[in-house]
Amino acid sequence: MATLMALDAGQSGMRASIRVNGTEVLQTEHRGMLTDRPVVPQLAAVAHEAAALWATPESPIDVIGVGSTGLGADESAEQFLVQVADLGVRQVNLAHDSITSYLGALGHRQGAVTAAGTGVVTLAVGPSEVLRVDGWGYLIGDAGSGFWIGRAGLDAVMRAFDRRGPQTSLTAVVLADFPSLPELYLDLQQDEGRVRRIASYARVVAEHAAAGDAVSREIVVRAGAELAHSAVSGLRAVGVTAEDPAVSMLGNVFGSTLVRESFVQHVRDHFPRAEFPAPRGTGLDGAALLAEVTADEALASSILRAGAGTDLS
Repeated sequence: MATLMALDAGQSGMRASIRVNGTEVLQTEHRGMLTDRPVVPQLAAVAHEAAALWATPESPIDVIGVGSTGLGADESAEQFLVQVADLGVRQVNLAHDSITSYLGALGHRQGAVTAAGTGVVTLAVGPSEVLRVDGWGYLIGDAGSGFWIGRAGLDAVMRAFDRRGPQTSLTAVVLADFPSLPELYLDLQQDEGRVRRIASYARVVAEHAAAGDAVSREIVVRAGAELAHSAVSGLRAVGVTAEDPAVSMLGNVFGSTLVRESFVQHVRDHFPRAEFPAPRGTGLDGAALLAEVTADEALASSILRAGAGTDLS
């Protein structure tokens, strides 16, 4: 009997899933990843928390598969294995969450997957090449993400406040949270959770866009266009030549109908017969599949592995 733990580690929260012979027996939720700190110790801490809730001696954790944001070049699967060895783990498979999102959504099919939550990353997979597009964090990237939308909404409120831009119904919502708009930026700068706090306004912007606020609508339509630009750029770069590539959408940002419509329209401007299949699974499912990626697949080079092989069948 093989027991696998899958971890899906994002900025807004982390999820762990324990699966015995492929069947999920436990799923837990944990605090979000802090990308300004080393990632591996945070992953190890969550693995221990989830394992403590499992605590079944007759079925220890054999394998851990992780999809994580914020992985640094100096962080390795070997480091992670050392920190979870006390759980009895024999093998770890560690990848950026774009890899696990892709596996969860499209499996072994060529195409592109755009995962848009607090941050955003697109992964394009061709016959032999893989390209990560964006996912560069809120300071220099993540175009079209929840943070990007939330920040654009707050920016629009401040532009309306100091007469640089048109009025927006978003102002009333922001005033309820920040009665003194001139001090809003100071409050956010002092908040350690400012990334998640700003990203939380993405839902507000989407709601106001759907209700007819022109400023909000422009923001979410631009978000869809940015996300589509990443997908199209990735498909072209990895040599996907089919006129009907598979393009999958993941994440809360795509909960907005306007974002989805904008995304589909802009992708089809370049690939008129593109297909948009519903995701087969989640990033958590993709983390569980890391161990099954074979050496001849394009994705294999993007997975960090350590430890002995384990039969998960």
